[in-house]
Amino acid sequence: MSFATLGLSPALIRAVREQGYHAPTAIQAAAIPLILRGQDVLGLAQTGSGKTAAFALPLLQNLLLQRGAGVRQTRALVLVPTRELAAQIGEALQALAQDLPTPIKVATVYGGVSINPQMMALRGGADIVVATPGRLLDLLDNNALRLSAVTTLVLDEADRLLDMGFADELQRVLALCPKGRQNLFFSATFAPAVQALADGLLNNPERITIEVEPERAAAIHQRSIQVDESRRTPLLRHLLESEGWTRVLVFVATKYATEHVSDKLWKQGIKAAALHGELSQGGRTKVLAALKNSEIQVLVATDVAARGLDIPDLPVVLNYDLPRSASDYTHRIGRTGRAGQSGVAISFVSGHSANGEAHFRLIEKRQAQRVVREQIAGFEPTDLDSAPSATGGVKGLRKSKKDKLREAAAAAAAAANSAVA
Repeated sequence: MSFATLGLSPALIRAVREQGYHAPTAIQAAAIPLILRGQDVLGLAQTGSGKTAAFALPLLQNLLLQRGAGVRQTRALVLVPTRELAAQIGEALQALAQDLPTPIKVATVYGGVSINPQMMALRGGADIVVATPGRLLDLLDNNALRLSAVTTLVLDEADRLLDMGFADELQRVLALCPKGRQNLFFSATFAPAVQALADGLLNNPERITIEVEPERAAAIHQRSIQVDESRRTPLLRHLLESEGWTRVLVFVATKYATEHVSDKLWKQGIKAAALHGELSQGGRTKVLAALKNSEIQVLVATDVAARGLDIPDLPVVLNYDLPRSASDYTHRIGRTGRAGQSGVAISFVSGHSANGEAHFRLIEKRQAQRVVREQIAGFEPTDLDSAPSATGGVKGLRKSKKDKLREAAAAAAAAANSAVA
């Protein structure tokens, strides 16, 4: 199959070739014709599968048909949960649109930076707005744009946008969009509670589920190494020296841990930097650029880096702290093994409950894959879980209070939507 068979215009086919796309991925081949026909779509596909182009190309095609003379109106709205993902999608849309016969203006807006330049950029309107919910609402409150002409709403990483963290903001945005719009939801994972909310927002959607392609699964070699928690940083340093990794993305659980681990590595002569949610947008951009440009070797990050980021030639992702859930694990390891390249995903498994054997077995069960345990000479553990099958007190096996509140709110919202329907 080629892009020419999907109903795209010659101008867009030239654009995808110039951007290095040779043939559509599975999610692109399935989604593009449906979106061009105006159908609502719920697309589930692994990270690195080409979801951005799956909605970007038909959005641009429809705008080429709709764009007329006069004042620009925002006809396509793309909502994302993080600043980094907003910037990445905005850049992808601008790259595809730059040589189209009809100029398409893309505005990218997110928090963490001054709102004034974004308000200036929206003067004269924008055809496509890529936004995080909070900053979008700020701009709407300042009358910097209107959503009354939106014909297509895209939620990328939809599971994050539909959970309790964004639910109130999202509802405010939806109330300002026309009810007859097209809705496109894309994500790599979708919890059942979130699915109930999506069912209330989508109109007879076409569900697309792209299973992990064999070549994609093989591209990421998963490893798990047993080590005492107190020995994780020395082991990380040993692996950096012995494996010869040029750049590594290390995931930890907290902001404090990003700074603590990166500082320890730096003092040992390893160029490292921290990335977390409290870092300014300028700081985030700087450290990501430093990793991409090989100015640093190690980026120690919280899950703010787990979604949407595309770091070229990233050979290794390392879970210094295990993720809270199996879906977070999927997003984390998806930062490597992208664009046809291979990668390694390593997890440290320790005796402590949050990072222990029982929790990692839950992750293995959810992803239906067993990862062989390794021990490294000189770093053999002395504090392993004595009862791997235990279910009490292990993060992820027993729902937290926050998870229970989220599920209850999602169920209530789903019930309300069903009643309205």
